[in-house]
Amino acid sequence: MTAQGEGSATELFQNVTCPFCGLLCDDLEIARTGTTLKVVKNGCPRANAGFQRVLPPAKPLVGGREVGLRDAIEAAAALIRDAQLPLFGGMATDVDGARAVMSLADRACGVVDHALSEAQYRNLKVLQTSGWITSTLTETRNRADLILIVGSDVDKLHGRFFERVVCAPQSMFKDVAKRTVVFIGEGLDTSAASGGRVGEVINLECPSGRLTDVLGVLQARLRGAPLAASEPTSPKRGILATLLSRSRNVVGKSPEIAGVKLAQIDLVAEKCKAARYGVMVWAPPSLTLPQADLAVHLMCEIIKDLNVTTRFAGLSLGGNEGSPSAASVATWQTGYPLRVSYANGRPDYDSYRYSIGRMVAENEGDLLVWTASFSTDIGPPVTRMPTIVLGTPGIRLSQPPEVFIPVGTPGIDHAGSLVRCDNVVSLPLKNLHRSRLPRAADVLAAVERAL
Repeated sequence: MTAQGEGSATELFQNVTCPFCGLLCDDLEIARTGTTLKVVKNGCPRANAGFQRVLPPAKPLVGGREVGLRDAIEAAAALIRDAQLPLFGGMATDVDGARAVMSLADRACGVVDHALSEAQYRNLKVLQTSGWITSTLTETRNRADLILIVGSDVDKLHGRFFERVVCAPQSMFKDVAKRTVVFIGEGLDTSAASGGRVGEVINLECPSGRLTDVLGVLQARLRGAPLAASEPTSPKRGILATLLSRSRNVVGKSPEIAGVKLAQIDLVAEKCKAARYGVMVWAPPSLTLPQADLAVHLMCEIIKDLNVTTRFAGLSLGGNEGSPSAASVATWQTGYPLRVSYANGRPDYDSYRYSIGRMVAENEGDLLVWTASFSTDIGPPVTRMPTIVLGTPGIRLSQPPEVFIPVGTPGIDHAGSLVRCDNVVSLPLKNLHRSRLPRAADVLAAVERAL
C-alpha cells in the first residue's frame, strides 16, 4: 500500500516479521518513506530501535581504505586462503547466511560458532545428557493454565511475550481457565502479567545465586521429601540431598529457603500438581548464575516428575541475533550443535575445544571471520589475529578489521527466513527496501567462489 503525502511517497508493509528477537512476531506494520522506516503497529522497544535505526554511510574497506565490493571480496578470500585455522564467528544472520558460513568454513577447513552460543549451551548440556519435554509459543498461549517464569526478566528480553502469549485475550479453546503466573528469581518485572486471561500472580523473590536452591526445594516438595533430613555422609551426595541438608536447620526456626517462605514453595508445588497444562519458562541469556545449566537441569527434572500425573512442559526463550537459525543449520548440515570444526576435512564437534570465544581469548586460530547483520551490539572480540567483518553499518568494532564489508539486515534490506526460539517453525522475512546492501549469504558465497 502506498500513500502520497508531502515529500516522498510512503509505502506501508503489513504482516511484517520482526527479526530482532527470538519471538519473531509476524504482525507488525511498517511504513517506509524513502530510506526511513517507522513501526506503525505492534512494535516493542526492541523492534522500534531495530527498524527505525538510521544507517550511517558505509563502504567496503580493506586496510582502512575504501574499495569496491569485488576488491573487498578478493581481499577476504586471500586472507582465508592463507589461513591455517580460520574461525567463523558471530553468525548473526538468517538461515541462508548461516548455510553460507557453514559452506565457507567447510571449504576453508575452519571452525564455526555463534556469538551467543554460551547461553545456548545452558540448554544444550541438559538436552544432551538427560533430555527434556518442551512446549511451543502457540501451545503455551492456547493451553497453559499455569506459567512459571524462572530466573528470567522476560518482559525486558522479549517485549511482547506477555502480550502475545501469557495475556493474549483469545485462545483456540473456550474452556481455558484464567491462568496463574508464578515468578521465581531476583528483581523480575511482574507488571506485564495482567489482564483478563491472568488470575493469580505469585512472586517468589530470591537471589539469582540461590535460584537452584529454591528449585531444588520445589522438586523435593513435589516428590514428598521431608526437609528435616539428616546430613548425608557420602561426599558424592546428590543435588537433592545437598539442598535438603541446606534446609535442615532452617525448618522449625525460620521456615524459608533463600529468603522464600517454605509455605510459598508448597503453594506453588500444589498449583503445579493441580495444573492441567503447566509451562515452565526460562531464557538462557538471563541465567547468568554459576553453573546455569544446573538450573535448567532442575527445571527439566521437575517437568518430568510432574508429567507422571499431569501435563507439564518447558519453554526456552532467548534466540536473538539469529542464534536458533545458526544452531539449526549446524545440526541440519553436520548432525552436531554449534562449535564444529572442519580442520580435519570433516565435521568434528567439541563444545569446549571449538568455542570461538575461548579460542580467540587463548589465541588459537590465525584468522577471525565475523558476521553480524542485525544489530550494532554483536561486534567481534579484541584479538591479535587478522579480522574480516561482514557487518551492519555502524557495528561496534573494538579494533579496525583488515577487511570490512557492510551487509544488509534480513527482514529489512532483503528477504530471508529465521527459525523461531521454540525451534518449531521458520518464518519468512520481507524485503522492506531500506537499502541496497548485499546479503551476507551472497557475500560469503562470493568469497567461497574466489578461494
